[in-house]
Amino acid sequence: MAEQKKIGSIKEELKAAEDYLLPDFIKSYREDSREGVRKLVQQAQRRLEKLEAERQRILALKRYEYEYESCGLICGIDEAGRGPLAGPVVAGAVILPKDCEILYINDSKKLTAAKREELYEIIMEQAVATGIGVVSPERIDQINILQATYEAMREAISKLEQVPDILLNDAVTIPGVEIRQVPIIKGDAKSISIGAASILAKVTRDRMMVEYDRLMPEYGFAVHKGYGTAAHIAAIQKYGPSPIHRRSFLGSIM
Repeated sequence: MAEQKKIGSIKEELKAAEDYLLPDFIKSYREDSREGVRKLVQQAQRRLEKLEAERQRILALKRYEYEYESCGLICGIDEAGRGPLAGPVVAGAVILPKDCEILYINDSKKLTAAKREELYEIIMEQAVATGIGVVSPERIDQINILQATYEAMREAISKLEQVPDILLNDAVTIPGVEIRQVPIIKGDAKSISIGAASILAKVTRDRMMVEYDRLMPEYGFAVHKGYGTAAHIAAIQKYGPSPIHRRSFLGSIM
């Protein structure tokens, strides 16, 4: 009987239980009168409530995908790295399946690094198609950051294994692209496709900056990812700009 199982074992069972097992866990132990078990059942119930709330949030995040589903393949587009003093600008393009049930997708800036990494792997596994575009600091200096961002987005689109019928973009309309586009202000927090693209772009860029940090540890790229923190600015003033610094961004720093 369930009452005979030690509370410690039940606790471990709950800890190991995947989300879909929570209803069975609650059903198995809700009649147990022990205080410790009742608390565990309450924990399971709270987890289940949070899970349902997340499912409802994701459902709301599919608003634009439902609105444009008759158009065909929908691709979300977003970038990472427009503001940093160093490193590339990276764009992500993602076509998610219509029945996508990936939870916790959001604006990448609202997620922890660990959660972004976890979601990156899930998105890469479940997406219909993905593409990444990378534009170097040298190119940013040549054509300016806005044009470089557009270039990265066009590259990301070109790398998709399937051609999308419509693009949902985070705030911008990309020049030189014939596919229909829908710019959405703060789209990475309003569209699941754009949110997924923002995660791919952010994780890709962060991984690149960690690699640059191994080559040039004096700048601290692994910590600030090229953004203009006080420590980063101090390092530039001490060591001078590195090969991946955007000269056009340094201005008064130098």
